[in-house]
Amino acid sequence: MKQIYSLIILFLTLIAQAGTLRCMSYNVENLFDMRHDSLCDDFEYIEDGLRNWSYSRYRHKTEQIARVVANAAQWDTIAIIGLQEVENDWCLDGLCYQLRNIGYRYIHFESLDERGIDVAMLYMPNLIQVIDSMPVKVDIGKDRTRDILYAKVAVKTTSDTLHILVCHLPSMLGGAATSSWKRERAKRTIEHLTDSIFATQAHAHILVMGDMNNQPHEDIQGMHNRMTDIRFRHIGTHKYQGIWTCLDQVYLSPSLDSISEVRIYNAPFLLESDKAYLGTRPKRTYVGYKYQKDGFSDHLPVLLDINLNKNLDY
Repeated sequence: MKQIYSLIILFLTLIAQAGTLRCMSYNVENLFDMRHDSLCDDFEYIEDGLRNWSYSRYRHKTEQIARVVANAAQWDTIAIIGLQEVENDWCLDGLCYQLRNIGYRYIHFESLDERGIDVAMLYMPNLIQVIDSMPVKVDIGKDRTRDILYAKVAVKTTSDTLHILVCHLPSMLGGAATSSWKRERAKRTIEHLTDSIFATQAHAHILVMGDMNNQPHEDIQGMHNRMTDIRFRHIGTHKYQGIWTCLDQVYLSPSLDSISEVRIYNAPFLLESDKAYLGTRPKRTYVGYKYQKDGFSDHLPVLLDINLNKNLDY
């Protein structure tokens, strides 16, 4: 059996060498363990908590996320996955265990987020070499939010360098207008980082991905938000009160933008009937406080394919 899995991984690697580098951004919606962290408000997702979270539910959640990753890969392999709403390393270890036949590793830094949810990045070590990584703080005064994860990586098949930022911007809690300054502060933090990269390499290959908690805009200088190109009247990555929006977004520097394709992964098994507002909606783990064993997340993933047959470097 191990020989069969090894052949599958080799086959997927050869495809990646010849074709595309596939990336994913996915808000997995509350991937918590069942233990209380005294430094954050995670009481909803502990044993005997409001949602009756348990080890079996946590484990099944990791199985469901792994199913999404495996299906989205199709006949390619997803080399880089930016995740949002992951509580800690323990949860990432569990997810990587479910994906053990692929062999993912991860980058994660604990942040000061009030609920204890962070961003993380999975990567395939046979395709990606991590050169550097660090958390980037977002200053929103006395409030706390997620860090931005920065990683500088090399694509082993081409020796090209990618700069990756995985984000989960402050939520619209309290109202979109009153909280907008927090997201603006986070966007300026991102822009400061991308500007510093461009200053040292004018044609740098930069990917910013994650949950921006707002409609897509062209609001990071030097970067193109690919979700402004997607018409999402009838589909997006998130649905609230009957309206689809693209909260999950991908920004690309010009050198990547010209050789990349971006799409929402909206496979039928990720959707369910929206009885209240008609149409469909993401099949999430909880509807209110009702547990759905066959649920995944309230967000849909975004896929990015970078064409390796075209030379990234100028």
